[in-house]
Amino acid sequence: MLADAGLIQTSLIWVAYAGAVAFCLVAAVITTFTWQTPRERSAVVSIVAIVSLTSLLATVLLLPVDIALVSATSSARLGVKKHWATPERIAGILHSLKVLYYTLYSFDALLCLLLIPFAYFWYEEYDEIEFEEEGRTWRSRLWAAAKYTLFFVALVVALFLVGFFVPAAGGDPDKHWSSLEYYRHLVAQNNGEKALTFALGLLVTLGTLLYVVYTSAGLALMPISFIKSAPAISAPQLSATTASQLEQNRERQRQLEMRYTGRNDSSMTRKDRRELDALVREEQTLVRRERLAAEAQGEGHSRLYHAWLKVCAFFRPVKMIGGIVLLLLSVLVAISMLITGIDKATNSVCKQRCGYILGHISVFQPMNWIFVQTAKVFPIDYVLMGLLVLHLFSSSISGIATVGIRFLWIRIFQIRRGRTAPQALLIATVMLGLITLAINYAVAMFIAPQYSIFGTQTFCSLEPARPGTAPDCRANPDAVLPCSQSRKYPFANRACTPSVMSDFLNRITITWPFFGIVAFWGQFVFLAIFLVVLVTAFFRTPRVNLAELDEDAEEDEEESLLAATGRRFAASWEDARNNNNNSGSSNNNRNYGTASA
Repeated sequence: MLADAGLIQTSLIWVAYAGAVAFCLVAAVITTFTWQTPRERSAVVSIVAIVSLTSLLATVLLLPVDIALVSATSSARLGVKKHWATPERIAGILHSLKVLYYTLYSFDALLCLLLIPFAYFWYEEYDEIEFEEEGRTWRSRLWAAAKYTLFFVALVVALFLVGFFVPAAGGDPDKHWSSLEYYRHLVAQNNGEKALTFALGLLVTLGTLLYVVYTSAGLALMPISFIKSAPAISAPQLSATTASQLEQNRERQRQLEMRYTGRNDSSMTRKDRRELDALVREEQTLVRRERLAAEAQGEGHSRLYHAWLKVCAFFRPVKMIGGIVLLLLSVLVAISMLITGIDKATNSVCKQRCGYILGHISVFQPMNWIFVQTAKVFPIDYVLMGLLVLHLFSSSISGIATVGIRFLWIRIFQIRRGRTAPQALLIATVMLGLITLAINYAVAMFIAPQYSIFGTQTFCSLEPARPGTAPDCRANPDAVLPCSQSRKYPFANRACTPSVMSDFLNRITITWPFFGIVAFWGQFVFLAIFLVVLVTAFFRTPRVNLAELDEDAEEDEEESLLAATGRRFAASWEDARNNNNNSGSSNNNRNYGTASA
C-alpha cells in the first residue's frame, strides 16, 4: 500500500510535467507564428522553430520536476526517507531523470548545432528564379544545405575529441580534496563522461555570455514595459499632431503649386521640385499614420473588435499591477543572487579550484527561504519554481527582442512581432537554447541553491541509536534540519538525495573548474547590467518609434498592392481563358454546321 502511495505521487508529478510540455507546444506554435513574417514563412523553418522552442521549454521545466521527485522520497517532518522510498526505488527515479536530462540536453545540442543550421542554409538556398526559370532541383538545394552544415558537424566532433583527450583540471583525486570529500564522487571517471561534461560545460559558458547580455536586460525591461508602455498610435495627442502636420504639408504643397499656376511644369526650379517631391512623400507617410490610428481606434472593424478594445482598456490597471509584481520578483531575484554570490566568494571551501561550490548557505537568502516556507503547502513551491524559470525564459525573449541580434554594436537582425525574418527566428532559437543552459545554472546555483539541490528534504541530526540504523527525531522535532552538502553530519547522506541537475552542474564545475569560474563571475556582470538597465528604464520615457511604424505601414501597403495586383492578374487570365474556350466552341459549331450542309 505504501509503495502504491509513492507510485501515485511520482506519477502525478510526471503527468503534471506532460501537461506542461503540451502547453509548451501550444505556446511555441503561437510564438512562432506571431513573431514570424507572414510573407516569408517557410514550413521547414516553422517546424524546426516550434520543435526547438518546445524542447527548450521542456528542458527548463524539468528542474521543478527534478526537485519535486527527490523531495517526494523524504518525510520533511521526521527527516527520514519514506517507507516506500527504498534505495532501489530512489535509484530508479534518479535513473529516469538522468535519461530524460541527457536526452533533452543532447536533443537541444543537436538542434542548436546541426538541425537549426541546416534549416538556416535550407532557407538561404531557395531562389524562386532559379527554381522556376533555371530548373534547379530540390535535391541540389538539399545537398547545398547539407554541405554547409558539415562545418557544424566538424565542430561537434572537435568538441568531443577535445573533451576526450584533454586532461581534466579537477580530475586529480589526491590534489586539494581533503576539504571536498563530499563531491569526490562527482568527478568524471571515464573519458566518455569527461567529453560530455566538457561539451556541455562549453555550451553553458557560451550561454552565460548571452544570458549576461540578454536575460539581464530583459529581466529589467519586461516589467517596466508593463508599467510604462509607449503611447499607442491612436493616442489623441499623437493623432492631433499627425493631423496638424498633414494640414501644414498640404498647405505648403498648394503654395508651391500656386506659384507656378499657368506655367509649364518644366518652369519649376530644381529646389522647388525637390521640396514638392519631399512633401508628396511626407504626405503619403502622414496619410498612412492616420490610417493606422483610425484602424487602432476600431474604424472599419466589427463590434467584436470594439469590444476587445474596451476589454484591453479595462484591464490596463491589471497589466500595471502585473508589471509591479514582476518588477518586485526581478529585484528579489537580483538580491538573492548577490547574497549567494558573496556567500560563495567568502565561504566556498575550494574557491576557484572547483568553480566556487558552496556546501551550505551561511546567510539569509530570501528566494531560498520563500521556497522552503511555501513547501509546507503542496504543491505551491513547485508551481512557484515553474513560474520562476518561465519568468527568466520570458525575460530572455524580451531581451533578445529589445536588443536585437548584434555583432558587437552592429545590428544584424531585428526581432519584432510579425516582422521577424526566418533567419532571425532560427538564430534567436539557438541563442535561447544556449541561454536555457545558463538559466538552469543560475537557478540551481545562485537564485535558490539550497532548495534546488535538496528541495524540501530534511534529516534528523541526532546520532543513530545503533550503527547502520536511521536516527529517530519523533521526540525531538527541533533536531530535524534542512539537508545540506556539509561534512558535519556524514550520516545525513542516507536521508538526503541531491537533485540530478545539481549533481550534473557540480560535475561540470569540478571536472572543468574554468567553466565554473566563468559562470560564477558572469553572475556579477549580470547583476551590474541589470542595475544599469533598470535605473535607465525608470527615468526614460517610452516613445513611439514612428520610423518603425512608417516602415511597417509601407510594407503592409506594398504587400496589399501586390496581392491585389495578383488577384486582378489571375482574374484577367481566367477571363481570357474563358473567352478563348467560348470562341473555340463557337468555331467548332460553325464548322459542324457547314459539314452537315
